[in-house]
Amino acid sequence: MVKRVSIIAVLVLSLISSCYGQVTVGYYNNKCGTKDVESIIRGVVKARFSYEPAIVAFLLRLQFHDCLGDKQCDASLLLAGPGSEQTAVPNFTVKGYDLIDAIKAALEQECPGVVSCSDIIAAATRDAVVLAGGSYYDVPMGRKDGLVGLASNVDLPPPDISVANAIQYYGKEGFSALETVVLLGGHTVGVTHCSVIKDRLYNYKGTQRADPDLDAFYVFFLGNIICHNDPNAVDMFVFLDSPDSVLTVDNSYYKMLLDHKGILPIDNAIAFDPSTSGYVNDLAKSNDNFLDLFSKTIVKMGLIGVLTGNQGEIRQVCSRTN
Repeated sequence: MVKRVSIIAVLVLSLISSCYGQVTVGYYNNKCGTKDVESIIRGVVKARFSYEPAIVAFLLRLQFHDCLGDKQCDASLLLAGPGSEQTAVPNFTVKGYDLIDAIKAALEQECPGVVSCSDIIAAATRDAVVLAGGSYYDVPMGRKDGLVGLASNVDLPPPDISVANAIQYYGKEGFSALETVVLLGGHTVGVTHCSVIKDRLYNYKGTQRADPDLDAFYVFFLGNIICHNDPNAVDMFVFLDSPDSVLTVDNSYYKMLLDHKGILPIDNAIAFDPSTSGYVNDLAKSNDNFLDLFSKTIVKMGLIGVLTGNQGEIRQVCSRTN
């Protein structure tokens, strides 16, 4: 099983991620005078990461929601205002907009009108992943920014989606079952809220008890220490990975799943569904395999519905069109 993931899947993903089309690695070389675009982006991300390492989770989620929310990696999620994608319920807790704005401002100062907001998202996410322990990967660039971002276009999977439906959802964008499991590995630095998982902790399927698939000690810890079972309590964050690895991009998320500590219903489900359990087991055994596959799958996600040429624009300010 490990050989299947580490050799065949990696070769397939390598082939896919090398076929970039109109976006290319090194797109901004010599396009910003003597300045290096990716170095500027990296510098701003590194400065933010130094005091807020959780920015890696914010950026991964931001890229995921931008690309898969409306099936276009076009920075449409950054557009603000009534009826925008930011007002869609799944995007209420998306963060990181201010960092993208800071990077854009730094780039506009050096080379106005050159770097798109959508390329900034892709490069900044890569840089944060690397700072958090992930593998470096080249980011093909040359995207243009979209002109429209509507809440009505947002279609993101709920946390209780079934494995079959998750595979179908991601499959429509060309992802395999393995890649679906790898994308969910972004939860290695993810968080949710007590309100999202309260039924699993206190009243699973109307039983007035916890979900029996959850580790009993973990139920006690989450229910009594973190969430308190108090409707008047603050809606606390719950990390989706182990407490000692919540800010590190690694395969510990999969180990958590095998220990019956998957926080979201879909996390728990992929560990024990016959169509995905083998992948979870393999990824839990090899951090190197996970990091390699994760970087390739993120690159592939970043190519969904990209706009190039005259299809979009390079925004002067990421929160509004020109």
